[in-house]
Amino acid sequence: MPGPKLHILLCAPRGFCAGVERAIQVVEEALERFGAPVYVRHEIVHNRYVVESLKAKGAVFVEELEEIPEADRPVVFSAHGVSKKVREDAASRNISVLDATCPLVSKVHKEAILHARRGHEIVLVGHAGHPEVEGTMGQLPSGMINLVETVDDARTFEPREPHNLAWITQTTLSIDDTSEIVAVLKERFPNIIGPHKDDICYATTNRQEAVKRVAPFVDGMVVVGAPNSSNSQRLVEVASRAGCPHAVLIQRASEIDWSVFEGAERIGVTAGASAPEIIVEEVLDAFAERFDINVELVSTAEENIVFSLPRQLREAAA
Repeated sequence: MPGPKLHILLCAPRGFCAGVERAIQVVEEALERFGAPVYVRHEIVHNRYVVESLKAKGAVFVEELEEIPEADRPVVFSAHGVSKKVREDAASRNISVLDATCPLVSKVHKEAILHARRGHEIVLVGHAGHPEVEGTMGQLPSGMINLVETVDDARTFEPREPHNLAWITQTTLSIDDTSEIVAVLKERFPNIIGPHKDDICYATTNRQEAVKRVAPFVDGMVVVGAPNSSNSQRLVEVASRAGCPHAVLIQRASEIDWSVFEGAERIGVTAGASAPEIIVEEVLDAFAERFDINVELVSTAEENIVFSLPRQLREAAA
């Protein structure tokens, strides 16, 4: 006997972005080219399923270069980017580095360095402790970048040079939160200089816009992603603010609390930029076992961006 009817609004775009696809491909190509083990500093992307899959192929994940016992093995830097010091440490150890830093994160690094060369005091809008933020702040000597996390931080921030400020952002923030923070900074410091093009990446923006489209019309929203994934956490927040009464973050279908969806007639499903589509399918299958589902795709943008691999891997392939 079929279960109760459930209409699922499946958000698009969702899941892997070009930076994540490139990072995973870097590890896979390195394993094929150099054999196992290939060391990866930090989780290549914030997704347990992806990390475990790469471990099974021979990738070894470490948090610091000191943990690597074999100096002659290649080391991949994760999509989140690393500080200048980590790069210098790798060079001093003669470690062969394959850089999987997302090009959009690298863009923010270059902006920070350029602002410093021009003598600007820099404000970084982001979340303390996130590896991307640590990598960006680590492009310059300690104290040269001021971290602002909230609107309250923006209101109380006291710069050394109020008339000589520039702002940059983490790439995976809430668009709305960031807009509010930047508005306060611009109100307080009218001369502050911003990026030529938004630092929040296209994929973060597109996934949040799709959730905003769906959230007001559903009884619940499932976001597939990891607890330490900034862009996935922001999707939960965006759904709640847009009117969804129950937005939940899960890593696998086994984590679904079915009591949340009892009596639901319409739900939304999306995935953070580091979550693979196979888990979205797993979630849909889990709902199909309990409900008579009808899936409707809600698309707000087309994505066709592809980032090239690091030069060493392109040359190896050639």
